[in-house]
Amino acid sequence: MKTTKSTILFLVAVLQTAVSLAEIGKAEKAALVELYQNTRGAEWTNSWNLDAPVSEWQGVVVRNDKVVGLNLFNNNLTGVLPESLGNLEYLEHLNLAFNSITGELPKNIVELKRLKTFKLEMNRLKGGIPTEIGNLTALKEFSVFNNFLSGPIPESFGAITGLKILNLSSNNFRGTIPQSIGSLTQLKKLGLFENALEGEIPSSIGQLVALEELVLANNDLGGGIPQEFAQLSKLKVLQIQNNKFNSYRGIEAMDTKQFLVLDTDSEKLSPYKVLDLQAVPSRMADTKFEDNDNK
Repeated sequence: MKTTKSTILFLVAVLQTAVSLAEIGKAEKAALVELYQNTRGAEWTNSWNLDAPVSEWQGVVVRNDKVVGLNLFNNNLTGVLPESLGNLEYLEHLNLAFNSITGELPKNIVELKRLKTFKLEMNRLKGGIPTEIGNLTALKEFSVFNNFLSGPIPESFGAITGLKILNLSSNNFRGTIPQSIGSLTQLKKLGLFENALEGEIPSSIGQLVALEELVLANNDLGGGIPQEFAQLSKLKVLQIQNNKFNSYRGIEAMDTKQFLVLDTDSEKLSPYKVLDLQAVPSRMADTKFEDNDNK
């Protein structure tokens, strides 16, 4: 009996060791360690014990030996994101919002084909969004508001047809709003507030029949409001003030009673102005980390 009991204990120990070693792949763990090193992990509000199993690291979600979630929201990350972040190929949710991350977005984030949530708002990122961002066809939310990102808004966003929240507000994006945005027929919130966008609002915006919030204020947009806005029957929040529009007929044709918030520079529409400019960016700044496919 003693021999049998000892054998069983030995086998259990071996099995536990094997499970520990097989917890995640080498490339995934190396990517997490490099993130820790690049962003001064020892100074994080909630740091990692690199000697402990990865599944015990704060904010890391492991499922079936794969890293599927990374939530380091408001955790005092300071530094640059490593390119190896793209090696977390099973990642579904990424929330690094409200930190002090600098540098540019890693170009190979476009390899994260399973990613549903991408939240990097309230950091100090610069440079552009990779043009191949449309490869992330599983995305439901992409939020990078309040950084120093620049360049054009990639046309490829139009390929992410399941996207529900797109928030690029308070950056330095230039150029026009892509026509391809009109392909995002499940989009509920679109925030482009406070950039340097110019040209006319594309008529394709009228195809966003699920849209509830549209924030375009504080840009250099011009021309008239598209007549296709009349198709936005679910729109409750519209802020387009501090632009260069010469006509608001597209809004005048709508039922203004549908709005909870309507901010324009039009004197004719001004009686419907019910909320300050800063209110909507904060409404769109929901940084909760949720594993919810239906958000």
